[in-house]
Amino acid sequence: MKVLFIGGTGNISTPSSRMTVAKGMDLYVLNRGKAKVDIAGAHSIIGDINKPEELTELKKHDWDVVVNWIAFTPDDIERDIELFKGKTKQYIFISSASCYQTPLSYPVITESTPLCNNLWDYSQGKIHCEDRLQKAYREEGFPITIVRPSLTYDTVIPIAIGGFNKYNTAQRILDGKEIIVHGDGTSLWTVTHSDDFAKGFVGLLGLTTAIGHAFHITSDEVLSWNMIYKILADALGKEAKVVHIASDFICNVEPSFTGTLLADKAESVLFDNTKIKTFVPGFKATIPFSEGIKRTIKWLQENPEHQNIDKETEAKIENVLKVYKSLS
Repeated sequence: MKVLFIGGTGNISTPSSRMTVAKGMDLYVLNRGKAKVDIAGAHSIIGDINKPEELTELKKHDWDVVVNWIAFTPDDIERDIELFKGKTKQYIFISSASCYQTPLSYPVITESTPLCNNLWDYSQGKIHCEDRLQKAYREEGFPITIVRPSLTYDTVIPIAIGGFNKYNTAQRILDGKEIIVHGDGTSLWTVTHSDDFAKGFVGLLGLTTAIGHAFHITSDEVLSWNMIYKILADALGKEAKVVHIASDFICNVEPSFTGTLLADKAESVLFDNTKIKTFVPGFKATIPFSEGIKRTIKWLQENPEHQNIDKETEAKIENVLKVYKSLS
């Protein structure tokens, strides 16, 4: 199969790119050439998808599959429909599990759980993208498949505050400083290693029966947030000094945390992966967080330039702790 990844060198997409090549597919990766990631065996197309008039190489091809890892707005989708209608047999949009109903009326999420999240612009943008693609599928036969990852990690730290592409909370643990865990830490979540995500995702490439369908792809391992932070601290070889603070209190003090907390991680979520396992027989996530986060920490130690200590985030963490302690 001839496959185009728009993006393809990020935290989630890099393992999928490598597995696509390993499966014998003819992979082309379109990006601006800024990521220092080599996908051995893939063809590189350097360019900006937002400047399609400059993408002369892209226009030479027809595709079996096009995957856009970096579409966030309906304008991005309009551009892609115009670029790829009649030029691909399958178009896969990378959405987000944060699009699911927030707050949930039922804690077990399936692909039929309503999409409604009015607390986060990011999620709303993804929902609008899905709406436009569903319309294009129904009315124009545009061959869509939608994939919704949830807190997927490889080169980032999957926690609620001071993590992901920031190293703040990890460094605070190493330095013996207090860290914030939202709520009482007993709400449940699932984190998924990108290598596991890739197993399900690559199985959807070129899968005719997946046209018109949406899927989430997550691990079946369920952890409390207390366990997630403890496992992170164990991987760092330290004990975390945890301060539990209610999510709404955190967001009242620092509203910028609303997206990652009240709009996403503040309440328990359980993912039902029956659908992806049905369409991709044999899919199973096998990397527990206790193993996966060690890989991440090792990578960050070997690539210290990615240990991003964000001064603004650090100031916000300190401010929340200060205000909380002043009232206790």
